[in-house]
Amino acid sequence: MGLRRKSRELALQFLYGQDVQKDVCSPDILEKKLDEFCTYFQADSKSLPYALQLINGIRDRQQEIDSAISSCSHNWRVERMAAVDRNILRIATYEMLHGEDVPATVAINEALEIAKRYAESEAVSFINGILDGLQGKK
Repeated sequence: MGLRRKSRELALQFLYGQDVQKDVCSPDILEKKLDEFCTYFQADSKSLPYALQLINGIRDRQQEIDSAISSCSHNWRVERMAAVDRNILRIATYEMLHGEDVPATVAINEALEIAKRYAESEAVSFINGILDGLQGKK
């Protein structure tokens, strides 16, 4: 597994925890919380910089990202999606919109591979449909 995939998975796990706990930590303690998270779950410290970039980018642009997801998720509000699906979509959408060195096809493929590991089996096609729709709008 590549370093970026590990970073994406770390970001997913952290965002999921924050989402489920409704714990929105301030930017000044975010890095400390992520560091503690990595220590507790024995995450690879090499994956930390890109995970932190993803988490900060998603946090800074969450309204824009959620709006983009909503525009392609017919009959599903972002807040009603499963927390895992929602955060996989946020990571991929952030990379598609703001990841200058990540092609959209790579962001989509990575999201689907992560979904196969962490989400319900039917979520993979759901995530794929939304991200394909988003790619078509770019």
